[in-house]
Amino acid sequence: MNINKVFLLFLIIILGYSQNASGQLSFSNEIGVIAGPAGFFTDYGERWNVKNNLDNGGFGVGLVHYMNFAFKPECSCRPSSLWFTKYFRIRNEIDYLRSNLDHYGPVAEKNSLGGQQLRAMHGETEVIEAGTSLEYHFLGIKKARDFGYLFAPYISLGVHFVHYRPTAYSDLGPLDSPKVLFDTFEDGLFLEPGNTFAILGSAGLRYRLSRFSDLQLEARATYYDTDKLEGLDVQGPQNKFNDFVLWFNVGYIYYLDF
Repeated sequence: MNINKVFLLFLIIILGYSQNASGQLSFSNEIGVIAGPAGFFTDYGERWNVKNNLDNGGFGVGLVHYMNFAFKPECSCRPSSLWFTKYFRIRNEIDYLRSNLDHYGPVAEKNSLGGQQLRAMHGETEVIEAGTSLEYHFLGIKKARDFGYLFAPYISLGVHFVHYRPTAYSDLGPLDSPKVLFDTFEDGLFLEPGNTFAILGSAGLRYRLSRFSDLQLEARATYYDTDKLEGLDVQGPQNKFNDFVLWFNVGYIYYLDF
Protein backbone atom coordinates (compact mmCIF):
# COMPACT_ATOMS: atom_id res chain seq x y z
CA MET A 1 0.00 0.00 0.00
CA ASN A 2 1.41 3.38 -1.02
CA ILE A 3 1.13 5.75 1.95
CA ASN A 4 1.21 8.90 -0.20
CA LYS A 5 -1.78 7.63 -2.22
CA VAL A 6 -3.69 6.85 0.98
CA PHE A 7 -3.09 10.36 2.35
CA LEU A 8 -4.09 11.96 -0.96
CA LEU A 9 -7.29 9.92 -1.16
CA PHE A 10 -8.18 10.85 2.43
CA LEU A 11 -7.66 14.55 1.68
CA ILE A 12 -9.79 14.42 -1.48
CA ILE A 13 -12.63 12.64 0.34
CA ILE A 14 -12.58 15.07 3.26
CA LEU A 15 -12.48 18.17 1.06
CA GLY A 16 -15.31 16.88 -1.12
CA TYR A 17 -17.41 15.92 1.88
CA SER A 18 -16.77 19.25 3.56
CA GLN A 19 -17.99 21.28 0.61
CA ASN A 20 -21.24 19.28 0.30
CA ALA A 21 -22.08 18.73 3.95
CA SER A 22 -20.94 21.77 5.88
CA GLY A 23 -23.70 24.07 4.67
CA GLN A 24 -26.41 21.48 5.32
CA LEU A 25 -25.22 20.48 8.79
CA SER A 26 -24.10 23.94 9.94
CA PHE A 27 -20.47 23.26 10.74
CA SER A 28 -17.25 24.74 9.49
CA ASN A 29 -14.13 22.81 8.58
CA GLU A 30 -10.48 22.76 9.59
CA ILE A 31 -7.70 20.63 8.13
CA GLY A 32 -4.15 20.06 9.27
CA VAL A 33 -1.07 17.92 9.47
CA ILE A 34 0.57 16.49 12.62
CA ALA A 35 3.96 14.84 13.11
CA GLY A 36 6.29 13.85 15.92
CA PRO A 37 8.10 11.09 17.85
CA ALA A 38 6.23 8.01 19.05
CA GLY A 39 7.28 5.61 21.79
CA PHE A 40 6.26 1.98 21.22
CA PHE A 41 5.59 -0.09 24.36
CA THR A 42 5.73 -3.68 23.12
CA ASP A 43 7.31 -7.05 23.90
CA TYR A 44 10.67 -5.84 22.62
CA GLY A 45 12.82 -5.31 25.70
CA GLU A 46 11.44 -4.58 29.15
CA ARG A 47 8.32 -2.45 28.97
CA TRP A 48 9.22 0.02 31.73
CA ASN A 49 12.98 0.13 31.05
CA VAL A 50 13.84 3.78 30.27
CA LYS A 51 16.57 2.98 27.74
CA ASN A 52 14.31 0.47 26.03
CA ASN A 53 11.48 2.97 25.66
CA LEU A 54 13.74 5.76 24.41
CA ASP A 55 15.75 3.68 21.95
CA ASN A 56 12.66 1.95 20.58
CA GLY A 57 11.07 5.26 19.73
CA GLY A 58 9.53 5.71 16.30
CA PHE A 59 7.87 8.48 14.33
CA GLY A 60 4.35 9.32 13.23
CA VAL A 61 2.63 11.64 10.75
CA GLY A 62 -1.05 12.26 10.19
CA LEU A 63 -3.71 14.22 8.34
CA VAL A 64 -6.58 15.63 10.40
CA HIS A 65 -9.98 17.13 9.67
CA TYR A 66 -12.12 18.96 12.23
CA MET A 67 -15.85 19.55 12.23
CA ASN A 68 -16.34 22.84 14.06
CA PHE A 69 -19.97 23.35 15.11
CA ALA A 70 -19.37 26.76 16.67
CA PHE A 71 -19.72 28.63 13.35
CA LYS A 72 -21.73 28.45 10.15
CA PRO A 73 -19.38 28.53 7.15
CA GLU A 74 -21.59 30.84 5.09
CA CYS A 75 -21.64 33.65 7.66
CA SER A 76 -18.93 32.77 10.21
CA CYS A 77 -21.60 33.10 12.91
CA ARG A 78 -22.69 30.78 15.67
CA PRO A 79 -25.44 28.37 14.49
CA SER A 80 -26.87 27.70 17.95
CA SER A 81 -26.38 28.35 21.64
CA LEU A 82 -26.10 24.67 22.55
CA TRP A 83 -23.38 23.84 25.07
CA PHE A 84 -22.02 21.08 22.79
CA THR A 85 -21.41 23.46 19.89
CA LYS A 86 -19.50 25.88 22.13
CA TYR A 87 -16.96 23.40 23.48
CA PHE A 88 -16.69 20.35 21.20
CA ARG A 89 -15.05 19.53 17.88
CA ILE A 90 -15.25 16.22 16.03
CA ARG A 91 -11.85 15.16 14.72
CA ASN A 92 -11.34 12.73 11.83
CA GLU A 93 -7.86 11.59 10.89
CA ILE A 94 -5.57 9.09 9.25
CA ASP A 95 -2.12 8.37 10.75
CA TYR A 96 1.01 6.48 9.80
CA LEU A 97 3.45 5.35 12.51
CA ARG A 98 6.65 3.37 12.18
CA SER A 99 9.37 2.16 14.54
CA ASN A 100 12.52 0.04 14.49
CA LEU A 101 12.60 -2.26 17.52
CA ASP A 102 15.39 -3.94 19.49
CA HIS A 103 15.71 -5.67 22.84
CA TYR A 104 17.20 -3.62 25.68
CA GLY A 105 17.39 -4.30 29.38
CA PRO A 106 19.19 -6.47 31.93
CA VAL A 107 18.31 -9.81 30.28
CA ALA A 108 19.52 -8.68 26.86
CA GLU A 109 22.78 -7.43 28.36
CA LYS A 110 23.70 -10.79 29.89
CA ASN A 111 26.66 -12.73 28.50
CA SER A 112 24.54 -15.80 27.87
CA LEU A 113 22.83 -17.55 24.96
CA GLY A 114 19.57 -15.81 25.83
CA GLY A 115 21.25 -12.41 25.94
CA GLN A 116 22.93 -13.06 22.62
CA GLN A 117 19.63 -14.13 21.06
CA LEU A 118 17.89 -10.98 22.25
CA ARG A 119 20.66 -8.63 21.08
CA ALA A 120 20.70 -10.30 17.68
CA MET A 121 16.95 -9.94 17.12
CA HIS A 122 15.65 -6.84 15.33
CA GLY A 123 12.15 -5.84 14.36
CA GLU A 124 10.09 -3.17 12.69
CA THR A 125 6.42 -2.33 12.64
CA GLU A 126 4.31 -0.04 10.49
CA VAL A 127 0.87 1.11 11.59
CA ILE A 128 -1.82 2.78 9.52
CA GLU A 129 -4.89 3.88 11.45
CA ALA A 130 -7.95 6.00 10.81
CA GLY A 131 -10.87 7.05 12.96
CA THR A 132 -12.75 9.70 14.89
CA SER A 133 -12.29 11.49 18.19
CA LEU A 134 -14.38 13.90 20.22
CA GLU A 135 -12.44 16.94 21.46
CA TYR A 136 -13.46 19.04 24.45
CA HIS A 137 -12.04 22.59 24.54
CA PHE A 138 -12.01 23.91 28.10
CA LEU A 139 -12.23 27.62 27.32
CA GLY A 140 -14.69 27.44 24.44
CA ILE A 141 -14.10 27.56 20.68
CA LYS A 142 -15.49 31.01 19.79
CA LYS A 143 -13.29 33.07 22.11
CA ALA A 144 -10.17 31.30 20.92
CA ARG A 145 -11.02 31.82 17.27
CA ASP A 146 -11.72 35.50 17.90
CA PHE A 147 -8.37 35.94 19.72
CA GLY A 148 -10.03 36.14 23.14
CA TYR A 149 -7.01 34.15 24.27
CA LEU A 150 -4.02 32.69 22.43
CA PHE A 151 -3.69 29.34 24.23
CA ALA A 152 -6.60 26.87 24.08
CA PRO A 153 -6.21 23.57 26.01
CA TYR A 154 -8.25 20.51 25.12
CA ILE A 155 -8.67 16.79 25.79
CA SER A 156 -10.06 14.12 23.50
CA LEU A 157 -11.19 10.50 23.35
CA GLY A 158 -11.56 8.43 20.21
CA VAL A 159 -11.58 5.09 18.39
CA HIS A 160 -9.43 4.07 15.41
CA PHE A 161 -9.42 1.17 12.99
CA VAL A 162 -5.84 -0.09 12.68
CA HIS A 163 -3.81 -2.03 10.10
CA TYR A 164 -0.34 -3.16 11.21
CA ARG A 165 2.59 -4.82 9.42
CA PRO A 166 5.37 -6.27 11.62
CA THR A 167 8.68 -7.75 10.45
CA ALA A 168 11.60 -9.33 12.31
CA TYR A 169 14.96 -10.99 11.67
CA SER A 170 18.00 -12.21 13.60
CA ASP A 171 21.72 -11.75 12.99
CA LEU A 172 22.10 -15.41 14.01
CA GLY A 173 20.03 -16.75 11.13
CA PRO A 174 16.39 -17.58 10.34
CA LEU A 175 14.12 -17.16 13.34
CA ASP A 176 12.76 -20.68 12.96
CA SER A 177 16.25 -22.23 13.25
CA PRO A 178 17.35 -23.92 16.51
CA LYS A 179 18.99 -21.66 19.12
CA VAL A 180 18.10 -18.45 17.23
CA LEU A 181 14.81 -17.37 18.80
CA PHE A 182 14.72 -16.54 22.52
CA ASP A 183 12.88 -19.29 24.43
CA THR A 184 10.15 -16.96 25.72
CA PHE A 185 9.10 -16.11 22.15
CA GLU A 186 8.53 -19.70 21.03
CA ASP A 187 4.92 -20.02 19.86
CA GLY A 188 4.69 -16.23 20.22
CA LEU A 189 6.02 -14.97 16.88
CA PHE A 190 3.31 -13.56 14.57
CA LEU A 191 4.69 -11.68 11.56
CA GLU A 192 1.56 -11.62 9.42
CA PRO A 193 -0.16 -8.25 8.79
CA GLY A 194 -3.32 -7.78 10.79
CA ASN A 195 -6.20 -5.47 11.67
CA THR A 196 -7.49 -4.33 15.02
CA PHE A 197 -9.09 -1.42 16.87
CA ALA A 198 -7.58 1.10 19.24
CA ILE A 199 -8.78 3.48 21.94
CA LEU A 200 -6.90 6.77 22.18
CA GLY A 201 -6.85 9.65 24.59
CA SER A 202 -5.12 12.97 24.02
CA ALA A 203 -4.33 16.19 25.83
CA GLY A 204 -3.18 19.19 23.87
CA LEU A 205 -2.91 22.90 23.41
CA ARG A 206 -3.68 25.14 20.46
CA TYR A 207 -1.84 28.41 19.92
CA ARG A 208 -3.49 31.00 17.68
CA LEU A 209 -1.00 31.84 14.91
CA SER A 210 -3.14 33.96 12.61
CA ARG A 211 -6.71 34.60 11.52
CA PHE A 212 -6.69 31.34 9.55
CA SER A 213 -4.34 29.03 11.43
CA ASP A 214 -3.32 27.45 14.74
CA LEU A 215 -0.22 25.69 16.01
CA GLN A 216 -1.07 22.54 17.95
CA LEU A 217 0.94 20.63 20.58
CA GLU A 218 -0.38 17.24 21.68
CA ALA A 219 0.42 14.16 23.76
CA ARG A 220 -1.50 11.00 22.90
CA ALA A 221 -1.77 7.52 24.39
CA THR A 222 -3.13 4.76 22.13
CA TYR A 223 -4.07 1.34 23.49
CA TYR A 224 -4.44 -1.37 20.84
CA ASP A 225 -6.77 -4.34 21.05
CA THR A 226 -3.90 -6.68 20.22
CA ASP A 227 -0.50 -7.73 21.53
CA LYS A 228 0.78 -8.53 18.04
CA LEU A 229 1.37 -5.00 16.79
CA GLU A 230 5.13 -5.66 16.62
CA GLY A 231 4.81 -9.37 15.79
CA LEU A 232 5.43 -10.74 19.30
CA ASP A 233 2.84 -12.12 21.71
CA VAL A 234 4.74 -13.52 24.68
CA GLN A 235 3.12 -16.66 26.03
CA GLY A 236 3.40 -16.34 29.79
CA PRO A 237 2.10 -14.69 32.98
CA GLN A 238 4.60 -11.82 32.58
CA ASN A 239 2.70 -10.59 29.52
CA LYS A 240 -0.05 -8.56 31.19
CA PHE A 241 -0.72 -5.80 28.64
CA ASN A 242 -1.51 -5.30 24.98
CA ASP A 243 0.71 -2.99 22.95
CA PHE A 244 0.34 0.76 23.25
CA VAL A 245 2.00 3.89 21.88
CA LEU A 246 2.75 7.29 23.36
CA TRP A 247 2.86 9.90 20.60
CA PHE A 248 4.00 13.51 21.04
CA ASN A 249 3.17 15.56 17.97
CA VAL A 250 3.16 19.10 16.64
CA GLY A 251 0.49 20.17 14.17
CA TYR A 252 -0.50 22.99 11.87
CA ILE A 253 -4.27 23.58 11.59
CA TYR A 254 -5.88 25.68 8.83
CA TYR A 255 -9.45 27.07 8.98
CA LEU A 256 -11.21 26.44 5.65
CA ASP A 257 -14.46 28.34 6.21
CA PHE A 258 -13.35 31.42 8.11
